[in-house]
Amino acid sequence: QQTETSKSCPAECICLSQTQVLCNTGGLEQIPLRQLPATVENLALTKNNFPIIKPDSFAGLRALKKLSLDGNNITRIKQFAFRGLPRLKELSIQYTPLQMVAQFAFAGLQNLSTILLSHNQIQRIEGNAFAGTSNIKLILLTNNPLIRIDSSAFSSLTNVGHLILPSGIRSIEQDAFFGMDTVGLLKLAYMDLKEVAPFTFRGLSNVLLLTLQESDLGVICADAFTGLTQVETLQILNNKIDSIEELNFTSTAAIKHLKFFGNHVLETPDPNSIIVDGVEHLQLVSNHFPCGCHIHTLLDGPLAEGAHNLTDFLQKNYCISPLEVNGRVMSELDIDSIGRCSDQLTKGNLGS
Repeated sequence: QQTETSKSCPAECICLSQTQVLCNTGGLEQIPLRQLPATVENLALTKNNFPIIKPDSFAGLRALKKLSLDGNNITRIKQFAFRGLPRLKELSIQYTPLQMVAQFAFAGLQNLSTILLSHNQIQRIEGNAFAGTSNIKLILLTNNPLIRIDSSAFSSLTNVGHLILPSGIRSIEQDAFFGMDTVGLLKLAYMDLKEVAPFTFRGLSNVLLLTLQESDLGVICADAFTGLTQVETLQILNNKIDSIEELNFTSTAAIKHLKFFGNHVLETPDPNSIIVDGVEHLQLVSNHFPCGCHIHTLLDGPLAEGAHNLTDFLQKNYCISPLEVNGRVMSELDIDSIGRCSDQLTKGNLGS
């Protein structure tokens, strides 16, 4: 029995039992698959020397529930690296030099609680990196220098509790979330975008909470939210927005709550480009809008009209310009004394 136990425990590892194996700082240069007990449930392979995780690297460890690869010098995870692990619940790959999540690297995983990918050097997520993966409670990508989210990066990823992305994202390609279905929380924060591009959220459906917050969103382009459907709450919070080319939420979008809070909008949007008919509950609070001649355009448009009432809108939102009224509550202004812009003079001038 002793011989059998020692045979099924690699020399660089400590087998606390036939279900728990620690191979930490052992200097392993390859995964000792043949020496590991097939019954292992908790496997820690931290601080070893595995630059590449190959396809089917853990095949045969069908009892495995928790796998840690933290602190290794991983530079590449090949497609289907974690295939054949039907009981895996937690996968942790943190504090590595990994720069890219390659196509199909995390494909076909089922019923995991968590995939922890924080504190790496991930700059890019290729299309279909998570294709076919479902029933994941948390995918954590914080503390990575991720600059761009590729088209189809999260395609065919279904039934996800929380997808938390890092700060510093500068570009989200169209269809980045295409085919992503049934999401609890998708959080996009501390971004530095030139624009929210057309069809950024196309094909994303059944989301409990989608939040864009604490970011420079640049220009919200026409069709930015086209193709986004079945959202319980869409939050646009505390962002700088250069301009809004279009916000189009028709009934087909089925957005239940739209919370537009704390944003600094530098240009008044054209009222003809704002459609919020498909939003059941619209809240606009603590935003800063231009209060020059274009304030009439804002107050006559769908954003103000979609709020609870005009008085409520004026009491809860602020001016960003002109400079002399910056930071003032809109309700403090004498709206009637502000003349309409020259392009509105045909509708009459309210200026004194």
